[in-house]
Amino acid sequence: MPPSGSSPAPTGDEALRIAYETHGAILLNYLLRVTGGNRALAEDVLQETLVRAWNHPEACADDGQWSRGWLITVARRIAIDHIRSNQGRPTERLDEHLADRHASVDGTDQLLNRREVRAAVARLPERLRGALIEIYFQEHSVAEAARNLAVPEGTVKSRTFYALRALHEDLTSRGFTL
Repeated sequence: MPPSGSSPAPTGDEALRIAYETHGAILLNYLLRVTGGNRALAEDVLQETLVRAWNHPEACADDGQWSRGWLITVARRIAIDHIRSNQGRPTERLDEHLADRHASVDGTDQLLNRREVRAAVARLPERLRGALIEIYFQEHSVAEAARNLAVPEGTVKSRTFYALRALHEDLTSRGFTL
C-alpha cells in the first residue's frame, strides 16, 4: 500500500505511456546510433522494447517506472537481433523507381486485353477478318491462306495489311497503347 498522501503507482497502459514520454526520445536517439541511422528500424525496435516492458511489469521499480538502464539493455539486445537477422537477408530496396518495374501479372489484365482484341477482330469486315485469322491465328503461309480463302496471294497480303491497320485504329481509339 502506498504511503498516505501519495498516489498509487501507474499500471498497464498508463505506465507504458509514461515510459514512452520519459524515455522514448532518449531510446530513439540511442537506437538511431545503434542501427546506423535507420529510422524505421530504430522506431520498430523502440516499439518492441516498450511492448516487452509492458509484458514484464516485474521489471518496474516500486514507483511503477522502468529503469532507463533496463530499457536500454532490452533495446540494444532487440536491435542486435534485428541487425543479425537482416545480415542473412538480401538488402531491401526502396521503391523509388517503382514505375520502372513491371507490375506483377495476376492474369486479369491479360484476360481483359484478350477479350478486347477478340472483340476488335470480330468487328472487322469478314474479308479482312478471314485473312487476319488465316495468317496470324491459324499461322498459315500466304499461299495456304490464299488457297483456303480462294483468293490470289496478293489479295491475302493487302487484306492482312488493311486488317492490321483497322485493328490498330480500333484498339487505340479504345485506349490501348500499341
